[in-house]
Amino acid sequence: MGKIIIVGGGAAGMAAAVSGAKNGHQVHIYEKNEKLGKKIYITGKGRCNVTNACDIEDLFANMVTNGKFMYSSFYGFTNQDVMKLLEDAGCPLKIERGNRVFPVSDKASDVTAAFSRLLRGLNVEIHYRQEVKALLLEDGACRGIVTGDRKKVRADSVLIATGGLSYPTTGSTGDGYKMAAEAGHKITECFPALVPFQVKEQDVAMLQGLALKNIGVKILKGSKVLYEDFGEMLFTHFGVSGPVLISASSYVGKQLRKGPLELSVDMKPALTKEQLDARLLREFSQLLNKQFKNSLGSLFPSKLIPVIISRCGISPEKQVNEITKEERRQLAEVTKDFRLTLTGLRGYSEAIVTQGGVSVKEVNPSTMESKRMPGLYFAGEVLDIDGVTGGFNLQIAWSTGWLAGMHMGQGG
Repeated sequence: MGKIIIVGGGAAGMAAAVSGAKNGHQVHIYEKNEKLGKKIYITGKGRCNVTNACDIEDLFANMVTNGKFMYSSFYGFTNQDVMKLLEDAGCPLKIERGNRVFPVSDKASDVTAAFSRLLRGLNVEIHYRQEVKALLLEDGACRGIVTGDRKKVRADSVLIATGGLSYPTTGSTGDGYKMAAEAGHKITECFPALVPFQVKEQDVAMLQGLALKNIGVKILKGSKVLYEDFGEMLFTHFGVSGPVLISASSYVGKQLRKGPLELSVDMKPALTKEQLDARLLREFSQLLNKQFKNSLGSLFPSKLIPVIISRCGISPEKQVNEITKEERRQLAEVTKDFRLTLTGLRGYSEAIVTQGGVSVKEVNPSTMESKRMPGLYFAGEVLDIDGVTGGFNLQIAWSTGWLAGMHMGQGG
């Protein structure tokens, strides 16, 4: 059987190595870090959201870019396959809210440990602290790699699984894009994705650390709604984050690069403006002699109250029994449409994934082989494919890696 080289020992690279070795190939992983799966350690806040246990059709619905390309990959190595592989390798899993799958131990290191056991059992050779400088391209095909110390290592096929540009401290520094470009591939422009937003308004800094649950968000360009969702958000010292906005960043990032967008937060999405007004009347009628600033404790978290008061323009010292119908309407307006101006996204150091990468038009979706360079394969984040949060991006890595591993080495 063939000798295959995998550049990068992250999620896609490890899946490809297991798959390739199970097919009887001699597999070598070249990893520039001192350990495998360095990025896995920080996914899911260190717990590793391994995949999502949704129906397979729903995997496609949670893709942001080039979901159709994933057809053979997702069906060839499903979310259930990943879960079985890990559990059989001694990493028991559990399913949480939103079908997100985590190790029972809540330790990301258990996922990499399970893969390490699999790779050892399959005699995969791992070359740590080994940087790959270039591909060995001869006679219009990929014949191996050139290492950092200029050594040529020959192989029947090579997989680029180097990741993207997100979390550069884990070693994702875009090497794969450079190698792909040298092999004649088009690289779709790259941007940080699944990343927090920066906002213009100064009062956000007062809300730093405040998480709001069960809120509605809309992102607008003028009167056009670009994105709408419901869930949890977080205020930061520079803007807004949290699950609902992190996912939004992948959908509106391109628009945001053309100019600022508006974020409308509905703090009480379960109530219409009329119902909210009725509730305000009810609350106020029980607190008639209180000052306005002391009357909102049951409606908002204490950190939010000063910002709401300042935005609705009612004097904080005003007695509740003096508040007019018009002022109540303003309060309801601010509550149901809390506006912020989104000015940009944070950088790669805070991005969960990279949007953009090796153009999928030049990669065979059934095998992951380059259409331009025989013997060269791609898997994982280096490709121009991304999904929302919830385990979907790791599933892209597992599925594309597994498929590549199945088809590599045929030339040997």
